[in-house]
Amino acid sequence: QLQASGGGLVQAGGSLRLSCAASGRTFSRYAMGWFRQAPGEEREFVAAISWNGGSTYYAGSVKGRFTISRDNAKSTVYLQMDSLSPEDTAVYHCAASNDYVNFRRVTDYWGQGTQFTVSS
Repeated sequence: QLQASGGGLVQAGGSLRLSCAASGRTFSRYAMGWFRQAPGEEREFVAAISWNGGSTYYAGSVKGRFTISRDNAKSTVYLQMDSLSPEDTAVYHCAASNDYVNFRRVTDYWGQGTQFTVSS
């Protein structure tokens, strides 16, 4: 089970960190990542991190502004978001996958989302 948290309201240019806590003892075996879905839009891949945190990749729209990380001892994955813009407003979901390379298309577990809004 995946539970995301950290949403809220932030001003444009600000920062926010999302967390996703996983239950179970197999967290460290999975690649983890984040997706987002804005109102009226399709779901969009945001970022992924390998099982040991040694590799990451990002959507072009967030690269350089967002940073994904994980703490396997706490079974938690994080998404640090900087230089936020109103276009980042969405519901953010964390997900787990056995397929890091194809994370955009292959997810095994999907978490409850957390909403945040960036005001202009």
